[in-house]
Amino acid sequence: FPSHDIFQPFSTPLSPDSSSQSPSNTDKNIPVTLYTSDAQCQDYIPQVVKLSPDQIIDQSIGKILEQQTNADFSIVSYRLNISNEIATIDLRVAPDSSRQIASLSNCEQFALFGSIRKTLTSNLEWNIKDVRFTQGGKEIIF
Repeated sequence: FPSHDIFQPFSTPLSPDSSSQSPSNTDKNIPVTLYTSDAQCQDYIPQVVKLSPDQIIDQSIGKILEQQTNADFSIVSYRLNISNEIATIDLRVAPDSSRQIASLSNCEQFALFGSIRKTLTSNLEWNIKDVRFTQGGKEIIF
């Protein structure tokens, strides 16, 4: 996969049935397994969604980020770079977000970072062995 050097914006949170595309696009979409945290932040629940094959990794990250955005914490964009089987995701928190990444609880970190990492490394055809997170180019330690 080529290196992406643009920030990918994404829309507001999805409603439960919004993963279905318009009928004209449905036949081109392919199933992808996304992993999201359970309510106790102990494990990941696989969820199969159909996504367009174009920029499928970006779409997968965007879907997970949409689920993690709420009234007091919002990521507005990210940059994805894949090199040597390592995906680096540089996150941008909304300037008006009342909370920052450092203020996330262990459970929220598990849900956000862990869900993305599990999704990217579990879809073996993407050939991603590890995922790193940065904010403004600085590594996020969690």
